[in-house]
Amino acid sequence: MQKALCIAALAIAVIVFALFLADLILGLAGMFEIAPFKYANSTIDIVFVVCSLMLAVLSWFTFKEQV
Repeated sequence: MQKALCIAALAIAVIVFALFLADLILGLAGMFEIAPFKYANSTIDIVFVVCSLMLAVLSWFTFKEQV
């Protein structure tokens, strides 16, 4: 069960990372209409990208300890 939770947390972290990084990159490139969240706030994008990376690292290390 713990392995499944680690994998689920890793999957969620990857999805959040991809969404907010795409929003940040597309917003900075000037393509506001195709950005996932219409580039509402760059600070929030950066915070979510960093936090999702931290969640991914933590879940990866926890998963590796369980093996």
